[in-house]
Amino acid sequence: MTSFPAPGRRRWLVPAALIALALVPIAAGAARLAELSGGGALLPEPPHAVESPLPLVVHIVSAVVFTVLGAFQFVPGTRGRRPAWHRTTGRLAAPAGLLAALSGLWLTLVITDADGGLLTVFRASAGAGMGAAIVLGVLAVLRRDLRRHRAWMLRGYALGIGAGTQVFTAGLGALVVGEPGETAQALLMGAGWAINLAVAEWLIRRRPRRPAPGRPTPVRVTEEVR
Repeated sequence: MTSFPAPGRRRWLVPAALIALALVPIAAGAARLAELSGGGALLPEPPHAVESPLPLVVHIVSAVVFTVLGAFQFVPGTRGRRPAWHRTTGRLAAPAGLLAALSGLWLTLVITDADGGLLTVFRASAGAGMGAAIVLGVLAVLRRDLRRHRAWMLRGYALGIGAGTQVFTAGLGALVVGEPGETAQALLMGAGWAINLAVAEWLIRRRPRRPAPGRPTPVRVTEEVR
């Protein structure tokens, strides 16, 4: 006999899956913070990390906050049942996401001296796109345009957790072709962002689920029965 999660538990599968996708980047970020706080070396040292650690620290912390809080924005029914929770976490997640995007751009264009032409273009495009999507999402909700708000924030979040998908694209590439060159590595990284954006666009454009045949459609009562 096959058992299925209770409806209440199923609501948490989406944020759990999103956070699980980002576990490796979150763990890497925690290791980097431990190094910068005086711990032993755990990861290869990024260029200029010792001389200019602040942008890297800001990027790691803001990206983790955006990843975790952003995941809970996608709990089904939260917007309708607990709007205060959705608004509060959103007001924290959106600035964190914007800070992560801007600090990522700074690291790409100013601090790291770039990893190579194509990868730099991909990283800069992802950072700029993520920041723009978050700004457009915030502007949309201020106009009470919830449909566009959801679409833009979904795009921004998809770009924000690109590092999680890149763990799989880079790993698959290494298994198939071995140690990738500079161009191949850039393409594998770009594939992570592209996959996430494709999934986001599919979710945005899919039609709302219709009631099952024979199932009564809920009717809203507008007048009080005396």
